[in-house]
Amino acid sequence: MKIKSANLETVCGITSELPKNDKVEFAFIGRSNVGKSSLINCLLNRKSLARTSSQPGKTQTINYYNINNAFYLVDLPGYGYAKISKEIQEKWKKMILNYFETSCMLRVVFQLIDIRHEPTEKDVQMYKTLLGCGFCPIIIATKSDKIKKAQYNKHMDMITGKLSAVDGTPVIPFSSSSREGRDELLGYISEYAAYFGKDEDIEEEEQQGR
Repeated sequence: MKIKSANLETVCGITSELPKNDKVEFAFIGRSNVGKSSLINCLLNRKSLARTSSQPGKTQTINYYNINNAFYLVDLPGYGYAKISKEIQEKWKKMILNYFETSCMLRVVFQLIDIRHEPTEKDVQMYKTLLGCGFCPIIIATKSDKIKKAQYNKHMDMITGKLSAVDGTPVIPFSSSSREGRDELLGYISEYAAYFGKDEDIEEEEQQGR
């Protein structure tokens, strides 16, 4: 899939109303500093469309990126950031949960896990939350350049085991530095965008024909 255009179209904070989009949405969620913003920049071939920082907690809003005027990539705030009050953490949690429960166009969620480490309890909680909301997330194992390829299977098994992941769940090793996994991830997005977009077009045609 070729990225022809990519624009940050909508930014939603804690008190914002979520937009009523008419295009398919793909959401990215992960703990703070797992590499979401770097991943999005890598996918879109942009250096700083999504703001990155060595300090965790940089993304504090729900950011909607309009891609090719065909679908949205949605960057969600990272969880597990300790340097904010519990009150703010709870508000972020409610904002994210509200998005998962009310977005009419969200079709696929990608959960980012650092390939080097066993998933945290908050990673496990988020995975269970997503299952409870009706999503079976695709796992992106970030920072794959930090370990040897011979260790991939061991670490990916560690991730799926700790999460108690649904059998057959894809796990994609990814590195924003080496760009490993970029084509595979774009392939998933392209396939799902075509599939769900086609279904919606068919549904609209059927409704118009009634």
